[in-house]
This record gives sequence, C-alpha cells and structure tokens, in this order.
Amino acid sequence: MFDGFQLFNGGLCSAVIAGMFTMLATGLGALPVLLKHRLPEWVVAAGAALAGGMMVSVTAFDLLVTGVERGTPAEVGAGFLLGCLFLWGSGRVLTRHIDGIHIAGLQRESGRRAWLILLVMFVHSFPEGLAVGVSYASESRTLGVLVALAIAVHNIPEGMVISLPLAAEGVGFRKCFLYSVLSSFPQPLGVIPAYLLGAFFKPLLPASMGFAGGAMIYLVLTELLPKSLKSAGKVRTAWAFVIGFVAFMQLEWL
Repeated sequence: MFDGFQLFNGGLCSAVIAGMFTMLATGLGALPVLLKHRLPEWVVAAGAALAGGMMVSVTAFDLLVTGVERGTPAEVGAGFLLGCLFLWGSGRVLTRHIDGIHIAGLQRESGRRAWLILLVMFVHSFPEGLAVGVSYASESRTLGVLVALAIAVHNIPEGMVISLPLAAEGVGFRKCFLYSVLSSFPQPLGVIPAYLLGAFFKPLLPASMGFAGGAMIYLVLTELLPKSLKSAGKVRTAWAFVIGFVAFMQLEWL
C-alpha cells in the first residue's frame, strides 16, 4: 500500500527544503542595494545593463546549453520563440492597463518594467525547481544536493538581476529583498510535481529552459538596455553589460 506520509517525510521533504533554500538564496542578491545611496546616479542606472549582461549570460551558458544537452536544438529553439512571444504579449497587456499598474511603489512605465522583470524571473525559476525535483527523484543520493547548491549559488546574482533595476527606479532594500525571494517561489513549488512525476517532467525541461531564455533576452533588449542607455549613456551601458556577462559566466563554470 502506498504510504504518502512516509514519502513526504523522506525524499520529497528533503527536495522541498532544498527548493526553499534555493528560493531564499535569491534574496542575498539584494545586498548591493544597501550601497546605492553611496554611489553616483549613473552607476545605479547602469545596474540595469549589468543585470542585462547577467541575464544574457545565464541564458547562453545555463539555460540554452543545458536545454540542448537534455533535448534537441529544435525543442529549445521553439521554447525560446514562445518565451519571446509570451513577454511581448505580456508587455502589451500591461501597457493597456498602465494607469492601474502599481508595484513596489512604482507606477505606470516604471511599474510596467518592474512587473516584466519579476515575470521573467518567475518564469525562469520554474524549470530550476523542476531540475531540483528531478535530481532528488534520481537514484543518486548526492545529485539532488549538488544541483540545489549550484542553483542556490546562481540565484544570488539572479537576485541582483531583480534588485538592481528596481533600485535604479528608487525601490529600497527591503522591497528588493522581498521581490527577489518571491521571484524564486516557483522553485519549491516545481520540486513537488517534478519529484513525484520525474519521468513526465524530464522531457519538458529543454523547452521550458528555452522559454525562460527567450523571455529573458526579449526583456534585456526591450527594457533593460534602453533604460540604461537613457540614464547612463552608451559607453557606461556597454561596460556594465560586459561586466555582468563575464561575472555570471565565471559563476557558471565554478
């Protein structure tokens, strides 16, 4: 007879705890916001480009590479295009209701941009939660722990991806921390179905990673880089983007 209570107290419970751990690690990315009042205004504005470089880096070296390794370029490419379409459609919907947009004290255009950033990172977090769940459901006892630790480390700069653009709009540390953590809420949620139905969710990982990558790239091109160019200029935006890209690339190969 199936003992669901025993299952929950075993591997599934460990997997959920791991998902909570990776979620909370994202909040550490808000720590640089504490320094924003000591920095020149253009540095804070260039944080959007820095976040954009990180997004492109995680898309290139994490999402797309891992997706192709686990599936096919066609699956990842289809997911990528759907991710772009999803964010484009989301942006149009938010624009139609721009007068009613409120988040973290931001309204209208700033609020719309904040919603899109959170939406992208929210979508990005779900396949990471699936990866943790599938890893804990595998026969290896250490694989799940290693995957969770790797995602937790990568979540710290992903918290910066959320916090730096919000800080550039004037949002304080507490709200940046809160929204960073909330953006990874799909991770502990995704762990549960992935653990129980690992054989079903495993084939979906390539397309879901492509989807998250497409949404990220579209956001960088249409929101983050234009915002930084307007306030920080071409050269500063370019260098901030490059630094963000290279910094996250190093984390991918630790």
